[in-house]
Amino acid sequence: MSCADSNPATIPTPCVDIQGDGRWMSLHNRFVSDSKDKEPDVLFVGDSLVQLLQQFEVWRDLFSPLHALNFGVGGDATQHVLWRLSNGELDHISPKVVVLWVGTNNHGHTPEQICEGIIAIARLISNKLLHAHTLILGLLPRGEIPNTLRDRNAKVNELLQQAVPSLPRASYLSVDRGFVQSNGKISHQDMYDYLHLTPQGYHNVCKPVHDAITHLLEKRGEN
Repeated sequence: MSCADSNPATIPTPCVDIQGDGRWMSLHNRFVSDSKDKEPDVLFVGDSLVQLLQQFEVWRDLFSPLHALNFGVGGDATQHVLWRLSNGELDHISPKVVVLWVGTNNHGHTPEQICEGIIAIARLISNKLLHAHTLILGLLPRGEIPNTLRDRNAKVNELLQQAVPSLPRASYLSVDRGFVQSNGKISHQDMYDYLHLTPQGYHNVCKPVHDAITHLLEKRGEN
């Protein structure tokens, strides 16, 4: 068994239905259905930070005009996204850009494991979507005050910056717009629960994401 095979963050795994309502699988099935009916130029994939984005004005203002589709699921870790994308969500679409934002929910995994999980998703996207560029967003800091998960996410970002340049058709983008203040705290005006973004927080994150996507689409148009 290789190192990658023993890394739980890289093994495609469906989310355990702890609550018993089948919500996760229902969302996955809806995404597969959506992929058969729509032709997005941009696809967003990830956890709740992706899923909740479409509830805010910034989605309608910046991303809907780009023909974007949102395949975010709250609580997803890298292994869950790997399973979803391996089981139909990419089979009927040909987006030009895939925005990948996941990893903060990989609790119990090391930064190295999380980075490998994100890289595994990017490789899967590259293999399934031969003409798409994957834009990997860095993990945000979390928690009101300094904590181990915040340190872990920062280390994941360091590792991603080293690893992503070796991937085909992929790039890394930091989206931390100075959320940690000089006193080490995160404001609830940026993250209302010190994890999920407020409208103000999304605005700060999404402008550079939009700029990066637009640049990639323009480059595609030139080729």
